[in-house]
Amino acid sequence: MTRHPRKIIIDTDPGQDDAVAILLALASPEDVEVLGITAVAGNVPLPLTERNARIICELADKPETLVFAGCDRPLQRALVTAEHVHGKTGLDGPQLADPVMPLQALHGVDFIIETLRREPAHTVTLCPLGPLTNIATALQRAPDITARIQQIVLMGGAYFEVGNITPAAEFNIYVDPQAADIVFKSGVPLVVMPLDVTHKVLTNRKRIEAFRALGTEPGRMVAEWTDFFERFDMQKYGSEGAPLHDPCVIAYLIRPELFQGRHINVQIETMSELTMGMTVADWWGVTKRPANALFIGSVDADGFFALLTDRIARL
Repeated sequence: MTRHPRKIIIDTDPGQDDAVAILLALASPEDVEVLGITAVAGNVPLPLTERNARIICELADKPETLVFAGCDRPLQRALVTAEHVHGKTGLDGPQLADPVMPLQALHGVDFIIETLRREPAHTVTLCPLGPLTNIATALQRAPDITARIQQIVLMGGAYFEVGNITPAAEFNIYVDPQAADIVFKSGVPLVVMPLDVTHKVLTNRKRIEAFRALGTEPGRMVAEWTDFFERFDMQKYGSEGAPLHDPCVIAYLIRPELFQGRHINVQIETMSELTMGMTVADWWGVTKRPANALFIGSVDADGFFALLTDRIARL
């Protein structure tokens, strides 16, 4: 049986780890077909995230990739960004040239809606790597697309690891909890990559040097980027390296067997300022609420890095 690559839309706020995720996807055409990349405000404001998305496509030598700018602010809250992690450009580390490839004129949300209406039902997977503003806006504006989405595989949330931007909340969900609430209540099949799993794929010297040793520009950039944000995370967590959050989403689509989780109920806190954006994950099944997400809890980290290095080597 021939396996067709899964059609995906990457919704992103690059970010160094978003960049690695995009490179992994663009390097894996037999597994995923990137229909387009939609940028959202998150790690840095929208003018930088859409620019960074184009820089990454050019680094992968895929300037024909369609890149769209989506929403520039959360649905109801002021934008919170993460320059303290990713630097002022979002891709701090080595100096990068301005992108030459164009930004598409269409709004990212319209691209998501039009693509889901055009492609056969259940053939397009959405891959949000940042706040869920674009996805929620599309679902609200075009309820007919909800039943057409194959799956949403997202990076966000936490349960055992709790929060990384507040004591209770993970950054992507915290930035737009109202959007997350819409997505988690949508009924679309969800796969969630929380901090619980991403904190198990830590860079270390050996893993970073393996990227540098590829001797390619993408390999060198991945090494430099991971070097850059590793400094912040090691200081914060006292760990041996930095988590590569977003590539978990793409790795799951390529090799789901690397990951394990539970099908559980996950709700988003939107009322309390203290725990705003918390992903209340019923890991132990203590409520009777129906499961709405496959919540990933563990990963084969060596297998993950082997896949990542192997694919980045192709670029």
